[in-house]
Amino acid sequence: MMKKLKTSAILLAGGTGSRVQSATPKQFLLLNQKIVALYSFELFLSIPEIDEVIIICSPCFRTLFETDSLKPVLFALPGIRRQDSLYNGLQIASHELICVHDAARPIIDKEIILKVLENGKEYGAATAGMPLKFTIKESNSENFACKTPDRNKFWEIQTPQVLHRDILNKGFEYVNKNNMTITDDTSLAELIGKPVKLVEGSHTNLKITMPSDLLIAGQLLQAKKNE
Repeated sequence: MMKKLKTSAILLAGGTGSRVQSATPKQFLLLNQKIVALYSFELFLSIPEIDEVIIICSPCFRTLFETDSLKPVLFALPGIRRQDSLYNGLQIASHELICVHDAARPIIDKEIILKVLENGKEYGAATAGMPLKFTIKESNSENFACKTPDRNKFWEIQTPQVLHRDILNKGFEYVNKNNMTITDDTSLAELIGKPVKLVEGSHTNLKITMPSDLLIAGQLLQAKKNE
């Protein structure tokens, strides 16, 4: 029987969201009369397998996360880079399994979270993602297509991503020693030779990055509500 590991969820809500063309960061915009970040925050609070939730955000937004839940809710400051924000959250996390999610991904299902958690426990690192639907091209320096990779080998990576704390610690040691910047949390596992299990997520698990994404997300949430 697999050892029961307690889980700390880290919700990354510290980005500025410049591409969404708003003075308010994208994760704090209204989406169908509810703040974007609260969709995933409330879902993680409701999942028994999550033992605490850590919010990475500017102090001025902390009051938005008030809750009656008995589950611990902690806060950490954002860093300059994504990896710095994750590192800050890791320092106050209480548990061995770390589940990282982008607050700008409001349409995440409980079933996907649980699948990534189970695979993260078993393999040490796991991430939600989707196999690519479209043909991709590799370009040269002059923007001419030079190769057509097999799209069946490529995935678009999403969150949540789940890693054991010791793998994250060793990964951070490696990137800090080599002065590296990463944009994907499970890269910390790959860089130290740990395999990352890919778990099929959902095409609706979109990240709010552009103004049009808010409209699409609103329509998807309404359709989900009407199911």
